[in-house]
Amino acid sequence: MLNPQRSLSELPKMSAASQVERAVLEEEFNWLLKEEVHAVLKQLQDVLKEASRRFSVPAPGLEAQLKQENFILGSSTMDQVKGVLTLQGEALTQADINLKVAKSSQVLHFLFREDKQWKLQQIQDARNHVTQALQLLSSHDESYHFKTGAEVNKLMDAVMLQLTRARNRLTTPASMTLPELATSGLMKMFSPPMPGDVMVNFYINLSKLCLTVYQLHVLPPNTTKNFKPAGSSVLHSPGAMFELNNNRFEVSHVHKVECVVPWLNDTLVFFTISLQLCQQLKDKISVFSSFWNYRPF
Repeated sequence: MLNPQRSLSELPKMSAASQVERAVLEEEFNWLLKEEVHAVLKQLQDVLKEASRRFSVPAPGLEAQLKQENFILGSSTMDQVKGVLTLQGEALTQADINLKVAKSSQVLHFLFREDKQWKLQQIQDARNHVTQALQLLSSHDESYHFKTGAEVNKLMDAVMLQLTRARNRLTTPASMTLPELATSGLMKMFSPPMPGDVMVNFYINLSKLCLTVYQLHVLPPNTTKNFKPAGSSVLHSPGAMFELNNNRFEVSHVHKVECVVPWLNDTLVFFTISLQLCQQLKDKISVFSSFWNYRPF
């Protein structure tokens, strides 16, 4: 096979027309490596800097402090759980939750303790992946000369890996077992303390901040009910069972409420745009590869 990087003098058997055609292709490919790749890298940096800024919007007039945003939790189908969450960057700094107990219609009220805030690991991880993608891009500034298509593809693959991981952290909440939820540090965040028959979990799903509340009842030791511990899940269903500290529990009610966080939606759009830019550049490299019928690297 013919290497596009070889000089034309090494191709004496080629027709003049094909030599000219190949020379044009070599010139276009070199222009791609020298000019267009850097133009795409600049676009990617601009888009990802916008994404990065969404994770750390400063408070008005207080550049060193992140903006606090309040979100009202609600559901169109139920009113057992209502609340307001305060989000500051990756941290929930306050949660004000009202829970209507199913049997008694009693309303329980919980607040985060003043000395506590809950880090949303999904947001933190997504931001870190964006930072890593930006570092990869900035390591190849305009003075850097890409020598091969393979080198460009390697960089695009590395950037796409970070962007895919960032997106997946926001679109795929972590699965947890019920004992993991029961012993989570989140259960120690509230004042007054959560009763032993209530558990909560916060997580991100796409552009939504979600709160799930589980109401439990203790299974009597002599119960004839077939006990089967539930596995790991993002959202457990009524009837799910678990054992903790020699007690067996069953989930009696599950309440899920959520709110849209607009800037999370923005970041997901930026991830999609960035991944498309990376893939388009890889596709252009591939066009030259297919013309020479092998990888011109």
